[in-house]
Amino acid sequence: MALLMEPGSEPLTEGEKADLDAIAAIKESAAREYREEGNQFVKKGRKHYPDAVDCYTKAIAQMGALSAPNPDASVLFANRAHVNLLLGNHRRALDDAQQAVRLSPSNLKAHYRAAKAALALDQLPQAASFCRRGLEQDPANEELKKFLAQVEAQQRERDLKRAKVEQAISAAKDLAAAIEKRGLRLGKAAYQELTGVKKPKLDEQGVLHWPVLLLYPEVMSSDFIEDFPETDMFSDHLDLMFSESSPPLPWDENHAYTRDAIELYCQAGDGTPFSKSELLKYLLEGTVDSGSLPESLDGEDGEHDTVKGSTAISPSQGKWIKVREGKTLQEALQHKDYIIPAVPVFFVVSRKSAFHSKFKAGNWSLP
Repeated sequence: MALLMEPGSEPLTEGEKADLDAIAAIKESAAREYREEGNQFVKKGRKHYPDAVDCYTKAIAQMGALSAPNPDASVLFANRAHVNLLLGNHRRALDDAQQAVRLSPSNLKAHYRAAKAALALDQLPQAASFCRRGLEQDPANEELKKFLAQVEAQQRERDLKRAKVEQAISAAKDLAAAIEKRGLRLGKAAYQELTGVKKPKLDEQGVLHWPVLLLYPEVMSSDFIEDFPETDMFSDHLDLMFSESSPPLPWDENHAYTRDAIELYCQAGDGTPFSKSELLKYLLEGTVDSGSLPESLDGEDGEHDTVKGSTAISPSQGKWIKVREGKTLQEALQHKDYIIPAVPVFFVVSRKSAFHSKFKAGNWSLP
């Protein structure tokens, strides 16, 4: 009997051939029945989708060796891919659709379902490839053309987003390198409620432009200079802010804060400097969506490496450093004990105010 033949052996008699033909007919009939039963389950709705998958799987099992071309088997794999798509089993759907394409390259539904599954798996180039291969079979297929346009639009959007991220990373690295070259130390941001998310900028001439916060500790009021080039001296800005033609500060009832009376201070020994990786991540904050950044940024040397010349400084409460007005901003920021709290902060006090002696004596601290 043909049923007892060794696998791979050829039938020797007409009877054996007839037995094999009969077995093939039985399997073909069973496959058709399972396929139709699966189709009916799909029509019944989502609750019956797993039953449909089971029927298509049983139908495929009746097909024997799955060598190409095999249009009937291709339809079964394409059908199972369709149900797996409906169930959200995108990896299984893609595997089935790929099998369907292999078994019958002219099966346009298989190409379309493979493209849908690839898109759901965020494999845009592969999704586009299935669309194009399907259009090679039928250049007029509107469904494939429309889906290809959708995939290509998403790819263009992704490419633009990737370019924006790469540009932001490159700019942040240039900025970090400029900061490191100057031996500056940045630490955790302070007073963000006053400064927002402003960051330093590097111009085409290689000059750093800083946002600078001026705090009046006597009343905890502030002024914010959005663009303070590192090459500018403090006197240039103070001359403008406290000129004779400028109105007095609204809270300065005694007119103590005049150009000849004000002094500038920065707080030393406060905080810990960022590592290289921390600095780079800080500079990137607010420039692009953090979720679009790579897990590891090229050029990072590790989580705990410090910027050249940066070491942790032991806090020294009340250690105020007087800033000479004839200094440039860069010179002030390079003080060996100063850690920039993301945005440079300088304290303005007046020699004419009673608060001056209290401040100088260290009897005042930040609230």
